[in-house]
Amino acid sequence: MAADADLEDLPGVGPATAEKLTDNGFESFQSLAVASPGELSNTADVGESTAADIVSAAREAADIGGFETGSAVLERRERIGKLSWMVDEVDELLGGGVETQSITEVYGEFGSGKSQVTHQLSINVQLPKEHGGLHGSAIFVDSEDTFRPERIDDMVRGLPEEAQKAMLEEREIEGSIDDDETMDALVDSFLEYIHVAKAFNSNHQMLLAEKALELAGDSQDDEYPVRLLCIDSLTAHFRAEYVGRGELADRQQKLNKHLHDLDKVGNLHNTAVVVTNQVASNPDSFFGDPTQPIGGNILGHKSTFRMYLRKSKGDKRIVRLVDAPNLADGEAVMRIEGGGLKPE
Repeated sequence: MAADADLEDLPGVGPATAEKLTDNGFESFQSLAVASPGELSNTADVGESTAADIVSAAREAADIGGFETGSAVLERRERIGKLSWMVDEVDELLGGGVETQSITEVYGEFGSGKSQVTHQLSINVQLPKEHGGLHGSAIFVDSEDTFRPERIDDMVRGLPEEAQKAMLEEREIEGSIDDDETMDALVDSFLEYIHVAKAFNSNHQMLLAEKALELAGDSQDDEYPVRLLCIDSLTAHFRAEYVGRGELADRQQKLNKHLHDLDKVGNLHNTAVVVTNQVASNPDSFFGDPTQPIGGNILGHKSTFRMYLRKSKGDKRIVRLVDAPNLADGEAVMRIEGGGLKPE
């Protein structure tokens, strides 16, 4: 949607206000409709009553905020995409793959394979739908210096041959998958559609989430619109910067705001949001696994799907679906190899 001209149709929005709103990621009636008056007031430097009028008018224009029938909800959910892990057992566990318009949390100890998952999904999302992808690009927010182009190289070369051939044809790359130069060109084409940003602290990470909303909006008419947002890891900076019980409330408040910003990207632009999370050991646990994800109830409630990765023998990993609104809990086994995530 064109930004300035459309926004100026709203009451109380002149050229200067429209420009401020656009600069801060409010580029459509829909993005304004899901904002709070307080958030808008701070962003556009307008009074709270004016901000409330703008939000109200945007909701009416975007036809958002009212009740709808269950049939309408079902019709809207049919637009949701499913992003494959390329591991049948895990995809089955997830009801077909990672959902767009949802936050999927993947947590586990160091070395359990969380970053491997984000790298693999950043590749898979670019594949055609018939090969388990969403024909889209990826945004990768890197808070722990985990993103490695070399890993993308290995995983692209580890894709099934049918998927490699399909991508060569789609991207009009001459040659055969047996030719190194051809595969180098294919790897480069995959890297072109992964937008990477390194987060230096929690405030910067929150800013990058807002920038991701802008980038996702700008890309919707592109050949490869943003269909995946990965945060690896979500909690590292928050955990390091807010230490002790006295800081807990502030940390959770900021984390809550951050999660709502990520949720906006998913819902407004039909994007899958995948966040990795660190864990802590609960010393009070006498039975079962003492490993618990960081982030408390705020993250637990906001994550639509929660998945727990743990190490097994050799390159095997156990993938456990801990929580999902419409799926039964369960476990699957996969392997992490040089060529990426593979079935057992």
